[in-house]
Formats: sequence, structure tokens, C-alpha cells
Amino acid sequence: MQRPAGILVSDFDGTISRRDFFDLVRARWPIPKNEDPWERYVSGEITHFQALALIFGRIRCSEAELLELVDQMEVDPDFASTVRALQSRDWEVIVASAGCAWYIEQLLARAGISISVYSNPGTFAPSTGLVMSRPPESPFSDPGTGVNKLEIARDALRRCDCVAFAGDGRPDIGPSLLVPAERRFARGWLAEELTQRKEEFVGFDSWITIRDTLLC
Repeated sequence: MQRPAGILVSDFDGTISRRDFFDLVRARWPIPKNEDPWERYVSGEITHFQALALIFGRIRCSEAELLELVDQMEVDPDFASTVRALQSRDWEVIVASAGCAWYIEQLLARAGISISVYSNPGTFAPSTGLVMSRPPESPFSDPGTGVNKLEIARDALRRCDCVAFAGDGRPDIGPSLLVPAERRFARGWLAEELTQRKEEFVGFDSWITIRDTLLC
């Protein structure tokens, strides 16, 4: 197999999309703060995977209603054109998400984009909500998040000398530090954390920044 010219590993929620799916779910089906699975994760009481599984399990609506909520995630309007531009220059683009493949695959299909996705599988039914399960055992499995973004980034570095990473959340700090600052794209919590650590990065509000930086 021909080596790619470059590999971009990207988070999905809050990175490719403007909003995180779990935040939309929490707003639609509110949980008292002292019971909120996300707060329990942040405090270290439960894992990231457990928190999202509990949040998604609270969903109670029809599939059509849930797809309307998925639309509110708002995929970056320049994401699809950026992926196509990268692919035209022999770049490989990978989604590495600790969220759920159920909604990621929905949104990628609507954008007309075909790329590799590493995420947690999920099945939806109105009576059970979105039931998230762990991916099949692999070198990219992780007990805390389901998907090990760090190992996905390391694998990319073994296959290519030019690797970039884009992210916004807590599971993104490890893989972001594996790549050079000029190919480390961050916003949200990740940008704040990198700033606190005095680590350089490329801030972005649009995928145009990622495209223009990598293809300059």
C-alpha cells in the first residue's frame, strides 16, 4: 500500500461538529447536577465511556426526533471541502472519537465523505435510547474511553512522517502532544489545557484554517 503524503487524525464532537452530541442530549433530557454522569466523570468517579453511555441511555424519542437533534451538532461547513482537498493531495483523514459511531456515520454520510472512523458502536431504539457499546478488541481499544486515540495517533506516526491532530476535549490531550505544534489543531478545553501547559498549537474556528495550514 502506498504511504500517504500525510495523515490527519481528528476528534469529531466539537471539532468536526460545532456542538457535542452529549451536551445536546443533556440539554434535552436534563439531569440534576449531583446525578449528572458528566460531572461524575470529571470528578473521576466513573469513566468517560460510562458517562456517555449513561447520558445516551436517557434518550427517549423517535428516531426522526433524534436525527433532528443530530443535525443541531452542525458539522463545520468547510469540513467536507477540506477533506476532499486533503485527499486530492494524498492525505489520509481519520476520525478518532470517544463518542458514538451511530451519529458520526449519519453526519459523514450526509456530507458525502468516506473516511476511516474509530468510535464506539451504538444502536438506537425509542424505548432504550442510544445504547453505546465498546468496539471489538483491538490495539485501539481503551477501557476508559472505548477508543484509544493515543494509539491511533501512534499508529499514524508509524505509517507516515507527516501527521496532524485536531481536537477539543479531554481525551485529545495525549495524541495532540505527539505531533508537532504546527500540526496540532486545538480549540475549546484542549486549547485551554495546552495554553496552561505552555504548549504551542494552531487555534481554529473553521476547517479552512486546517486546510490552509496543512496544504500551504
